[in-house]
Amino acid sequence: MDATEAALREKMVEVMLAMDARGLNRGTSGNISARLGEGVLVTPSGVPPHRLVPEQMVFIDAGGNIPEGQARPSSEWRMHHSILELRPDAGAVVHCHSRHATILACAGHEIPPLHYMVAVSGGPRVPVAPYATFGSEELAKGVVEALAGRRAALMANHGQIALGPDLDLALLVAEEIEEQAAVYWGCLAIGGPKLLDDAQMGQIARAFARYGQKPQAGKTS
Repeated sequence: MDATEAALREKMVEVMLAMDARGLNRGTSGNISARLGEGVLVTPSGVPPHRLVPEQMVFIDAGGNIPEGQARPSSEWRMHHSILELRPDAGAVVHCHSRHATILACAGHEIPPLHYMVAVSGGPRVPVAPYATFGSEELAKGVVEALAGRRAALMANHGQIALGPDLDLALLVAEEIEEQAAVYWGCLAIGGPKLLDDAQMGQIARAFARYGQKPQAGKTS
């Protein structure tokens, strides 16, 4: 195992602990993955975050094969593998059962354009992937389709999923989706939100493209 893989395995433990500490997960719910070369590292099945160790992360090769001698991977490994296989822009995936996102997912409510931060999802709204049994190929297919052109989706009667170029950013997306779900839930309790229109969300998307620090020509540090 080289230093890059070792660091990634340690990072996965760190992120799972962070998800638990921030209330995005409880018990053994939720799972994450990260791209490693041509394959994927996925969290193991049924291990609570406080008992995870880097060596338990499961490697799955490009063909979806799981080499022997490893822990059993998360039941959602097909979903993780499919997303990273079909989304070259993504380096990591976070799946969790955060409370408000799960409430909306169980009610079949997508998150509409009620706040500009909904655009963190990569679109003007956060869609709901259709229900399928956890761990199934049908679930993986439905989630991949719901994520087309987006960085996040709700999963009907299940939870939420988010992706990013790395684990830290995928986690940030998942946290923001939970926040927007909570805001929408609160708005529904007092009569519903006043939504932003397509033109406003388009302006937000363009503003996001310019947001943050950008590398400058000739600068190396």
